[in-house]
Amino acid sequence: MAVFRSGLLVLTTPLATLAPRLPPILTSAARLVNHTLYVHLQPGMDLGGPAQPQASPVQATFEVLDFITHLYSGADLLRHLDVRILLTNIQTKSTFLPVLPSVQNLAHPPEVVLTDFQTLDGSQYNPVKQHLERYAMSCYSCCSQLSSVLLYPDYGTGELPVESLDVPLPSTIRPASPVARSPKQPVRGYHRGAVGGTFDRLHNAHKVLLSVACVLAQEQLVVGVADKDLLKSKVLPELLQPYAERVDHLSEFLVDVKPSLTFDIVPLLDPYGPAGSDPTLEFLVVSEETYRGGMAVNRFRLENGKEELALYQIQLLKDQSHSENEEDKVSSSSFRQRILGNLLQAPNQRPEIPSGLYVLGLTGISGSGKSSVAQRLKKLGAYVIDSDHLGHRAYAPGGPAYQPVVEAFGTDILHKDGTINRKILGSRVFGNKKQLKVLTDIMWPVIAKLAREEMDLAVAKGKTVCVIDAAMLLEAGWQNMVHEVWTIVIPETEAVRRIVERDGLSEEAAQSRLQSQMSGQQLVEQSHVVLSTLWDPHVTQRQVEKAWTLLQKRLPKTHQTKN
Repeated sequence: MAVFRSGLLVLTTPLATLAPRLPPILTSAARLVNHTLYVHLQPGMDLGGPAQPQASPVQATFEVLDFITHLYSGADLLRHLDVRILLTNIQTKSTFLPVLPSVQNLAHPPEVVLTDFQTLDGSQYNPVKQHLERYAMSCYSCCSQLSSVLLYPDYGTGELPVESLDVPLPSTIRPASPVARSPKQPVRGYHRGAVGGTFDRLHNAHKVLLSVACVLAQEQLVVGVADKDLLKSKVLPELLQPYAERVDHLSEFLVDVKPSLTFDIVPLLDPYGPAGSDPTLEFLVVSEETYRGGMAVNRFRLENGKEELALYQIQLLKDQSHSENEEDKVSSSSFRQRILGNLLQAPNQRPEIPSGLYVLGLTGISGSGKSSVAQRLKKLGAYVIDSDHLGHRAYAPGGPAYQPVVEAFGTDILHKDGTINRKILGSRVFGNKKQLKVLTDIMWPVIAKLAREEMDLAVAKGKTVCVIDAAMLLEAGWQNMVHEVWTIVIPETEAVRRIVERDGLSEEAAQSRLQSQMSGQQLVEQSHVVLSTLWDPHVTQRQVEKAWTLLQKRLPKTHQTKN
């Protein structure tokens, strides 16, 4: 059967009956659609009658909101699919309208329409499919050559026990009112509300938060997107998508699911954001994790003479496939951790590098753990070139940099035995950009030449993968002699702690050292692979082995590693 890039899944079964069947329905849909799956809820619609069914409003109740959460939770196991539940026909009691917009444009027009509707004999019955195709095209912008598939009986033939049907869904939304809510209780609509988050690599937990906010809002939704100082405490902030990219993904999703709303997407630069200052807002959607922040927003509003916001708290989605060092909830930080070791951009073509040798440049801020990663790569079969050792060779009497450095900085930088006193030399150039440039203009070309000689030696020894371990790899321009840049990242606070512990420096001196280097963010922007030594050593080892395995798969056959 053909596989389609985008599809529309029309669900017609009553929600309580449908919920236990969702996993096999989504799995069946995922066999046919490989990118974007739109979901349209029309419980009770009959595609088997003589008349062409028409779109009709669905009352927004807590059962509907719980079902949205349930569906996104189930879809999290199908991570290759971008699932989007369309909300245009889901209306609160205050805006319950019999007439719906004629045709809604979608960012990815569906190529196939699917349904859970059951024909009597389980066949691909043509009149039903015709009704389905016409219905889809009357609601949404679909591809002109729209295909249709009845998923039943592929997703199951009713083997579920009777007691599992019509059981209320678990409560996932806690409304502001202390009054106990019931599944059939209508959801109140508001004119304007707010929701906030980082929204990095928009995932299904984000989609639940945003969808509930879209159902509640009738006119405008203010969406705060964390930026700048609010990102510093995030896990692996270097791998966060840029603000503009996060906003683009967010905007496309929101306009797709509820185009009738006006969306005001703004940078969130402090914990309160517009929710703390905008007097026209009426509600705020938060997660279990950010509920205290919502309470703080309300205290701030009261202190400043504004009415409290109605808070709607959303239950966190559990991540069924998280690793030991990842959170047990669906989170962007876990997604960023899973990127570690992956190839982020195409390798460089370096025809000038010795034939049969593939070169990696390993870099990172001071204290990031480059040397330990280099040793792990060496044990896996790489030939490691330590740029610090090359620097020592270059400085040694008779070395290629010895005489030029002495001529530039004078004989008072020498020990009595004639060797260069690197502490004195370091004090001359530290904080003096002009003097530092004099030194690097001498040293960097010399070390690069020595590194090339080491590459020739690696080839002579039968090695096929070579690693240049260099803190200043990018500053020195040595990325021009590697196929890939691999960067080790850790938080600056952890780097300071390690430098203080390793080198006996003060915290101020350690911070000063880091400030003289490129930041982790700047390094990552030019990197092909990113790793982190933040967690236990065995976690680092797993990352390195993953990166090495993926490297072997993309190496030409002539470069396959010889241990």
